[in-house]
Amino acid sequence: MQPRDNLASDLTDTIQHNVRNALEEDIGSGDITASLIPAGQMAKARILCREPAVIAGRPWFDEVFRQIDPSVALDWQVQEGERVEADQVLVFMEGPARSLLTGERAAMNFLQTLSGTATRCYHYANLVKATGVKLLDTRKTLPGLRLAQKYAVMAGGCHNHRIGLYDAFLIKENHIAACGGIEQAVSTARAMAPGKPVEVEVENMEEFQRARSAGADIIMLDNFPLDALRETVKLNNSLPAPQPGLEASGGITDERLPLIAATGVDFISIGTLTKDIQSIDLSMRLVDTTEI
Repeated sequence: MQPRDNLASDLTDTIQHNVRNALEEDIGSGDITASLIPAGQMAKARILCREPAVIAGRPWFDEVFRQIDPSVALDWQVQEGERVEADQVLVFMEGPARSLLTGERAAMNFLQTLSGTATRCYHYANLVKATGVKLLDTRKTLPGLRLAQKYAVMAGGCHNHRIGLYDAFLIKENHIAACGGIEQAVSTARAMAPGKPVEVEVENMEEFQRARSAGADIIMLDNFPLDALRETVKLNNSLPAPQPGLEASGGITDERLPLIAATGVDFISIGTLTKDIQSIDLSMRLVDTTEI
């Protein structure tokens, strides 16, 4: 069994919910600054990307203007997941000036944040592109934007781990202690939810062998040195099937990532894919205004 990209393909409800919350937070009782502009004034604008990036978040951007004013026309110049260069135009916009300015910040917040996530993922995926390893995200996401960031992870070329606490078991040290041992924890998980993936985090070779004997689907090798990772992969491959997937975790840096991938593990989980992101620098400029 391997972790799957189990993010639902239809995110319509999530996108609408994210945008409603963002607009309520930003606009509140009304955009008093935009009200300075005559109601009939039309405008054209463009969004520029000020640095190299992988673009993600178009559906959220579009939904902002769909909720504010469906008459706003958007002409995208890039595809979702496309890599762009500095000073490249992402989208041309046309509609009521008030609507463009009211939606500007909320729309760009989504685009810059999700593009930042996708760009970081692209960077890491590029470091191991010559290997067969899959890079996985974690639950270290921005509150309220779990599915949005996991969507951006895939746009950047990485993969999703579990979505939350409900769709897969991840049995860690404290769970093991509270359950009375690895074997007991795995057995209880199987009995409770036979169809759910069961992953066990281990910290040494003895725990690995116990998790394997217990029938874990995936075994997370937490902070294993490189030599120990190689030894564990070799042992796992030499033992009778079924062979659990092996996931390395902890201490991931740009320098160590290719070395970890070369040990032969199946997966590497990296919290920084969603946790330590830097938003992409975007700007919106009005290019023409007319009155009707």
